[in-house]
Amino acid sequence: MSKAFFVDTSKCTACRGCQVACKEWKGLPATLTKQRGSHQNPEDLGPYNNRVVRFNEEKINGRVVWNFFPDQCRHCIEPPCKDAADSYVSGAVVIDEPTGAVVYTDLTRRLPEAAFEQMLEDCPYHIPRRHEGTGLITKCNMCVDRVSQGLVPICVKTCPTGALNFGDRDNMLALAQKRLGQLKKDFPDAQLVDEGDVNVIYLISYKPDAYHNFVVAQGPTGISRKTAIAKLTAPIKKPFRAIIG
Repeated sequence: MSKAFFVDTSKCTACRGCQVACKEWKGLPATLTKQRGSHQNPEDLGPYNNRVVRFNEEKINGRVVWNFFPDQCRHCIEPPCKDAADSYVSGAVVIDEPTGAVVYTDLTRRLPEAAFEQMLEDCPYHIPRRHEGTGLITKCNMCVDRVSQGLVPICVKTCPTGALNFGDRDNMLALAQKRLGQLKKDFPDAQLVDEGDVNVIYLISYKPDAYHNFVVAQGPTGISRKTAIAKLTAPIKKPFRAIIG
């Protein structure tokens, strides 16, 4: 059974412990940050930042609300980025069968810039990032090194509020649906995001545009380009009609 995250944004306090722990576990160097009028730092995902806690200030129902969104790869069940990469270099993007994690390998260095641009364009959540020096394309890999040893991803282990959860996908989906029912009592716009198509299931309290531009899939998700083409080019099956002479 594949694994999944359940991210309850209503419990996120933007401590950014997950963000720091991810960098530390993967041995990623520090990145320069600066004040841009927001407490969010760094500004975006990058080759050294596989996850970023996004900050957004909104006025909702007459009061100012800070919405936090721990952004990362969603590990699509049928990842469009894999199809884009496969058309150039087979094995650059793989799916770890035991977990369902979408993993970028060292072979991504061999992908031409056109391939990276196609991966980024096809990703419904605008996630992949490329290191300008090495050419390596990076994102969250679900901490497959930890999960394969029976451990949870480092971001989940670090989260102090229960905003990040991890386990068998069916269990995470059940937990998400239960929590959604509780949250709906006070937040009528609460919803799960693309839960049928991804292995990172987000629960948000408000409408998606109160968080950031890529909360929900921009374009098709849950169906890869390969599957879509196969459906479009499949022969039309005509119903059998008996001929009576």
